[in-house]
Amino acid sequence: LGEAICIGLAQAGCAVVVGYNSSEGPARELVDSLPPVTLPHAALKCPVTDSAALAALAAEVQGRYGRCDILVNCAGTTRFVPHADLAGLDDALIDQVLATNVRGPIAAVRALQPLLAAPRADGRSGLVVNISSIAAVTAMGSNIAYCASKAAVDNLTKSMARALAPAVRVLSVSPRSEEHTSELQSQSTISYAVFC
Repeated sequence: LGEAICIGLAQAGCAVVVGYNSSEGPARELVDSLPPVTLPHAALKCPVTDSAALAALAAEVQGRYGRCDILVNCAGTTRFVPHADLAGLDDALIDQVLATNVRGPIAAVRALQPLLAAPRADGRSGLVVNISSIAAVTAMGSNIAYCASKAAVDNLTKSMARALAPAVRVLSVSPRSEEHTSELQSQSTISYAVFC
């Protein structure tokens, strides 16, 4: 999903920065495959669970591009645990899911807010797109903590939209669960910050 978003935005003329945690190779391959635009694309190490790394990303983006028009929060993690198996839903997994899937988007927006809210000559406002899941509403997903994390993403999206308007628009997108669950089960923690 994140790859398709990056390709589509690059095709629309956006310079794309792919933030990654441990998947440097795939992030660089994605950047190398994107169609060229006026400014160069980049892959930058940036775990969403590390606020200092997000602040460093924001500084790097400001230095390279001067602004951030679109932030797509699609870092996510999960592991399949049947909902009835509460013993299998260990504390480490719960903490990892909530830190990545909930705290990550909040921290990313917090770090990039000044660049998203900066006035633009064309009058456009910055945009945050949080990738959620239908599991937020159906409560059917890879595990109970994952479902709760995506419900939290939907709620924090509404709260951020109200808090950051009108300088920054915030919305969430909920892909079909089969596609999203397959992607997340790889335990990838790539996030995508997109800049036009």
